[in-house]
Amino acid sequence: MYKDEMVKAEGKMKDTVEAAVKDFATVRTGRANPALLDRIVVDYYDTPTPLNQLASVSAPEPRLLVITPWDKSVLGKIERAIQKSDLGLVPTNDGNVIRLVIPHLTEERRRDLVKLVRKMAEEKRVAIRNVRRDAIERFRAMEKEGTITEDDLKRAQDEVQKLTDKYIGEVDKLLADKEVEIMQV
Repeated sequence: MYKDEMVKAEGKMKDTVEAAVKDFATVRTGRANPALLDRIVVDYYDTPTPLNQLASVSAPEPRLLVITPWDKSVLGKIERAIQKSDLGLVPTNDGNVIRLVIPHLTEERRRDLVKLVRKMAEEKRVAIRNVRRDAIERFRAMEKEGTITEDDLKRAQDEVQKLTDKYIGEVDKLLADKEVEIMQV
């Protein structure tokens, strides 16, 4: 009976880990990664449009991103959107493509990025713990209704705790990998 709730809780925890992967990919590490531009939104014909829907983004070199728009008339708007963003990158527009050179990060900036990534990871851990709390509350309600026994409640709490530990461990591993990536010179 409580297995359905367990499956829902695990699905939510998996979604949280996937969100952490996406969030970590948007943090600049001194290496060119097209995911850096996922948060960029361009005003395209008075409609906020994600950059990846207007152009292809490639990384031909370790420190270079090339943005090739499908409509050349949007080059200037893409350039302005990148300049307005918090990435701190300077776009170079040659009339056909936009090039973004990823500069080396200073030690201070690296430490700031590590703090940012740790904050993101803590938010994901809290989200996973919230899923655990909600699941346990549902299990307790089931026990009060009489749909599960006290033994089932204890078993369900143990299982959801194991899931919580597993997914928090995954977030911690992602965080450790990202910290190493950021601090690499």
